[in-house]
Amino acid sequence: MATDEIRKDLRAAVAARQELGPEYEPEIIDAFLEKIDARIAQRPVAPEPVRTGPPSKENDPGGLALAIVSVVAGIPITAIAGEMEGTFAVIICWGGLVGINLARSISRFIARQP
Repeated sequence: MATDEIRKDLRAAVAARQELGPEYEPEIIDAFLEKIDARIAQRPVAPEPVRTGPPSKENDPGGLALAIVSVVAGIPITAIAGEMEGTFAVIICWGGLVGINLARSISRFIARQP
């Protein structure tokens, strides 16, 4: 959002360019951009929020969705694996689904560590 001071500086830069001609255009642009950079550098930077505690719905939006999709996907996987290869294949398939959910949980936990 442009402030009145920035607009004033831009108008002054355009007026200076019109008066001085195109040969001074790079210097005028550089001076204007330096003013903008100085203003940006003066703005206070908000500290990054620190996340503590267990993941909640607010800071872990995909956890519940992954769990639901895993259970829904597990139903046909169980039927197919059980019919084609038996109990051992069902255990392997569910182990894979558990592994996916566990890997996501561990990665979220590690990402929260300072």
